[in-house]
Amino acid sequence: MKLALPNPSGPVFELTPAIREEGLRESRLSPRRRMLLPFHRGQEDLVQRMLNFMQPGTYIRAHQHPRDWASETLMVMSGCLGFVTFDPQGNVLTKHRLVVGDLVDIEARVWHSVLALAEDTILLEIKRGPFNEEDKVFADWSPLEFSEEAPAYLAWLTGLVAESRDLGR
Repeated sequence: MKLALPNPSGPVFELTPAIREEGLRESRLSPRRRMLLPFHRGQEDLVQRMLNFMQPGTYIRAHQHPRDWASETLMVMSGCLGFVTFDPQGNVLTKHRLVVGDLVDIEARVWHSVLALAEDTILLEIKRGPFNEEDKVFADWSPLEFSEEAPAYLAWLTGLVAESRDLGR
């Protein structure tokens, strides 16, 4: 299963209409209902920059980034995004409904999940690199992607943020 589009090369990356449409098309075709476009030039880059093209129904399992320097910035470029934070036991701490231009920045070790609330949601993600598999730890209390429990859990999360507009509610 295709997880991401290839990293670009060269000194300048421009999000053209063609690249944008390719990302959205691939997210619509993906069984995961999302497609990542890393636009940093290599996995060893010190700043990881990515676009996440997302469709409603994508399930991003609750996770955290445990390394001390693993902050993450998320900004909605199109569509609408749900953003939920949890305590270590899986209890909801905050729920956010983010629209175009909204931004959240989280420090390391914050349990969180994101979900697309509108078709063709595009999320800009910025994290410190270089990429390391150990940087993402999934929560034991959240269902596995494609598990039997995942759709009900996603529906529950969606219900939490669907009507919320105020950050922190």
